[in-house]
Amino acid sequence: MIVKNVERKENNIAIIQVESDAAEFEAAVQAAYLKAKGNINIPGFRKGKAPRTLVESMYGREVFYQDAIDELAEKAFTFGLQESSLRMVGAPAIENVEVTEERTASYSFRISVYPEVTLGQYKGLSAPKDVSKASDEEVDEEIEKARKQNARKITVDDRPAQMGDTVVIDFDGFLDGERFDGGKAEDYSLELGSHSFVPGFEEQVVGMEIGQEKDLDITFPETYVEHLAGKAVVFKVRLNGITVDELPELDDEFAGDQGFDTLDEYRADVRAKLQEKYDQQAESAFRSLIMKKACDGMTVEVPDAMIQEKAEEMIRNYAANFGMTDRKVDMQQLVRMLGIDAETMNQSILPSAEFQVRSDLLVEAVAAAEGIEPTEEELEAYIEKIAASVNAKPEDIKAYFDHDFIVAEFKKEKATDLIYGSAVVGEEEEPAQEPEAKEE
Repeated sequence: MIVKNVERKENNIAIIQVESDAAEFEAAVQAAYLKAKGNINIPGFRKGKAPRTLVESMYGREVFYQDAIDELAEKAFTFGLQESSLRMVGAPAIENVEVTEERTASYSFRISVYPEVTLGQYKGLSAPKDVSKASDEEVDEEIEKARKQNARKITVDDRPAQMGDTVVIDFDGFLDGERFDGGKAEDYSLELGSHSFVPGFEEQVVGMEIGQEKDLDITFPETYVEHLAGKAVVFKVRLNGITVDELPELDDEFAGDQGFDTLDEYRADVRAKLQEKYDQQAESAFRSLIMKKACDGMTVEVPDAMIQEKAEEMIRNYAANFGMTDRKVDMQQLVRMLGIDAETMNQSILPSAEFQVRSDLLVEAVAAAEGIEPTEEELEAYIEKIAASVNAKPEDIKAYFDHDFIVAEFKKEKATDLIYGSAVVGEEEEPAQEPEAKEE
């Protein structure tokens, strides 16, 4: 085989033309004949015994051409891609196939290629960093959550139900005198004031006494499930029990249960953890702004195939959280199973995928521009770090990932560290003002 031509076109498209010689095509035709002859039935010959020359004379010289073309196509493309040294994204397409009188086969493959990046500024970028400070009220809220988690349930039997109580109820829902699906339960625990039921339900349970039965008139919201939206129904409710939460005293003893000697120490730890969370959020937002600035400063045409691949990767990773890990599941089917609509795809997933692709292109270009190459010692240290992060051994990482992939990831990490490490905190930039039109 030979590569006859490689043509770079606009929008990161390339055409690779590969030609196989007559001997290669003849071998493919013979292989196609041998594969098909068992099903060929010609009078005067036992099934599968008719010679190729006879079959071709009866059905045409080209009878086995298509199978031969299909057989050679993958080999021709692999050869052409290797010889051209192009980096392909997405899947190739066959644009044209020609078989000459000399029985050579010429293939033209259309591919999307890895885009060329022209870097802008990526060092010394600035962006604002707004760090929230943990307030006394937020500290109190966190401590109150801990108190509620450690509360004791106390049974109440000497008063009616109040907001804040947890009641145990039986209920049965009726629409126009008929029970409706999903409207019945027994010994159901409901915290009054939690707003976990339809509006008006919890408020009407307030004041009921243990053993009392009551009909609650409820109108479902217009945004409720279709068969009940806006409908007036009746819930027959019986109150079986009432409990209240008895919170532990807010003192050193409670702090001791949380692992601290004093309440002051406990409060200081809660504040420190809140502040750490806010610091991390601020740093993450700062890094996102810096990366966006660096991406906005570079020039690159991102192929649609790269965005689509990244979007599919994001969707499959999301699906894996729900145990959907079968890669054989068609992407369209997976999207339907996850309930992803067109608006979510266009407004959220695809823009996020494009930003991730642009970020990857950026850090790869920065690594090349900065000449980042790991020494053996640096690469070993990097592998050990990755292994430790996933509770594996370095040799497991080496066995699972290709060496070139590990090196590429090392370069990306170092390039990313360079971008963030050189960034500075600055004021938020004012949007550029349009010049006022001069009066004539």
